[in-house]
Amino acid sequence: MVMHTSSSQTSWFPIVLRLQDAHVLVIGGGNVAANKVQLLVPTGAKVEVLSASLTPELQRLSESGAITHVLADVSAHDVQKRLAHCRLVYVATNDAALNRELAALCQAANVPVCAVDDPAISSFITPALSIRGAVQIAVSTGGAAPVLARRLRARIEEILPAGLHKLAEFMQSKRLSLREHVPNTSERRQIWERFLDGKGQHLALEGNVQAAEQELEHLTQTQQTQGEVWLVGAGPGNPDLLTLAALRLMQDADTVLYDNLVGPDILNYVRRDAERVFVGKQRNRHTLPQEGINDELIRRAKAGERVLRLKGGDPFIFGRGGEEMEALVAAGVPFRIVPGISAANGCAAYAGIPLTHRDCAQACLFITGHARADGTLELAWDKIALRGQTVVIYMGLNMLPFLCEKLQEHGLPADWPAALVERGTTAQQRVFEGTLTTLPALATTHKVTSPTLVIIGEVVRHRVIPTQDIQ
Repeated sequence: MVMHTSSSQTSWFPIVLRLQDAHVLVIGGGNVAANKVQLLVPTGAKVEVLSASLTPELQRLSESGAITHVLADVSAHDVQKRLAHCRLVYVATNDAALNRELAALCQAANVPVCAVDDPAISSFITPALSIRGAVQIAVSTGGAAPVLARRLRARIEEILPAGLHKLAEFMQSKRLSLREHVPNTSERRQIWERFLDGKGQHLALEGNVQAAEQELEHLTQTQQTQGEVWLVGAGPGNPDLLTLAALRLMQDADTVLYDNLVGPDILNYVRRDAERVFVGKQRNRHTLPQEGINDELIRRAKAGERVLRLKGGDPFIFGRGGEEMEALVAAGVPFRIVPGISAANGCAAYAGIPLTHRDCAQACLFITGHARADGTLELAWDKIALRGQTVVIYMGLNMLPFLCEKLQEHGLPADWPAALVERGTTAQQRVFEGTLTTLPALATTHKVTSPTLVIIGEVVRHRVIPTQDIQ
């Protein structure tokens, strides 16, 4: 795993490189060079250190035969004649000008070079590494913040189990035999995931190989022939608001059916090789009708797939999760439900608006402002247009003038507080406070677009803008 904290447009591409028997040249014999050599030696690389002197640690490695020391003053000529056989080069002298010259020489010869602590002249950089045997976790900031990378690595170190290398070794030892018994890649992956989610993982971590083998054998003999559907709420848009359960299932799914409220920042957490199917619904334009979505969920599950139905907000709050659940029950397809933070809860909180406040709101209504096909919107206006409650309207932007007019017709005053929360919880969030009279004009003036939540009630007057950005 490699974590990049720089821009999504970073020019650095993380890879894992095999170095067994490869020639790697390290230029410099100080502590910085020694740190890199310590990482290289366990890979089985043929490490050659070019330097006039060595630290005691490098001297020890040289005397043991772990590295080869070329005793010489560093020069471009000495480096040039060695490049033809090098897989990688580390430049770690204490002469910045010489480092730049040697890095340019390597770049010209198309040999990957890392000038330590100078990413600007490097073609690769070394991430902060956490190593547990075959398991290596690398954290990189693209050279922007090495201290941050080390701090993140320390956090990761705290949660890695001590026996992780035993688990990896066990899984490696069983790969070929499991492939012979279970040729289907998808079925084999599911067995391993059930092994990791169950007691098998703990047995292997403890080094109890015999018991772990028995558990793997049991899972192989009891393969699931039918798939499963997971109805999962993705929250209101900010990836930080995903639940732990949602994240785990996003990594386990074979297929993901997602709607237009699930943005790319959320989809980045889905397993890379999962098939992604967009089934979004927008005003008067459906990629796939609801009946078609139901049929697709059933078809894929019966074919043995684990299908993730990923919905913005919560699947049971204006998300048609109930309809999909009923269809799955009728078809005899097993399913799980993972709730998500609803748009009402998330957007109101990020806007600083309490949905209830004991001084003015003893109830909170969630309603839909989505009009019927004929353009009408029939609601129980006499129950909605009441004081002492908060009204949260989903999908109400297009009908906003009509909604505000109807609420005033049924008893709410013209200056009744109201707010718009556009793209709530995301970096693009905008909040506009007004009244039932001014809200439609605010939406037009500021060119507010969907998704936008409408919040109506005296709680808007209690809005407090968060003093710290929590996104």
